Order: sequence, then structure tokens, then C-alpha cells
Amino acid sequence: MIESKELQVQEKKEVAAPAEQTKEGLVFTPSVDIFETDDKLTLLADMPGVAADNVNIDLNEGVLTISGDVKPWEEADESDVLVEFEIGKYYRQFSLSEAIDQSRIEAKLEDGVLRLTLPKAEKAKPRQIAVTAA
Repeated sequence: MIESKELQVQEKKEVAAPAEQTKEGLVFTPSVDIFETDDKLTLLADMPGVAADNVNIDLNEGVLTISGDVKPWEEADESDVLVEFEIGKYYRQFSLSEAIDQSRIEAKLEDGVLRLTLPKAEKAKPRQIAVTAA
């Protein structure tokens, strides 16, 4: 028997005070999906409205921080009539283990989705052990 699953839309979630803010504005937690293969982890973070030059990725003492700013869409001479897309900043942190080769992390932003490729260190990759007859 196949179970059907309902699709549920998640609203933007405001960050629950990650630190004291020095700038006004909303801060959201981007939704993420993480996939694993023998060689790497892939992290996809939804950051709609963020341009590539407004994304910051920092790695400090094993903590990976991603953030991005959404700039207002309206021109200076336009006034809001209806606003459903909230403007703010995306912010999320991840602790990385020694299993990740931190020097080879790559990032790409396409269609509002940030893709981080986190290659595994050689010592973390699974390997087959050959068995010989005695």
C-alpha cells in the first residue's frame, strides 16, 4: 500500500535571536535540504530574492555561517500597494566535523537556491578492504 503525503507550504521563519543585531530588520532562517554520498555532502538553502553578490559564506573554527540580504524591489519613486514578500536577511550556521575537507568547499547560487558542496576528507570516505586467503 502506498501512503500519500500532503504537501505543506512552510512560511518564512524568523530567526530566534542568534545574536544581538546591530542593524534593524527581519532575519529569516533559510530552509535547507542536505544530501550525502560517499564523497560529499550537498547542502541546498532556499534564499529567494538574494543576489549572488549579497551572499556571505564564512568558515571559522569549524562553524559554517551562511547569510544573505534581500534588497527592496521597488524603485525610489514607487510606493507600496501590496507587499507579501518580506524583505530581510537570511542567516544560518552549521557545525562541521573533521570529516569535511574544509579547504575544498564550493558554493553556487542559482534561482534563489544556494548549493554548497562539502567534500569529505579522505579519512572519512568509506573504502573496501580486500580479504585474502591464508
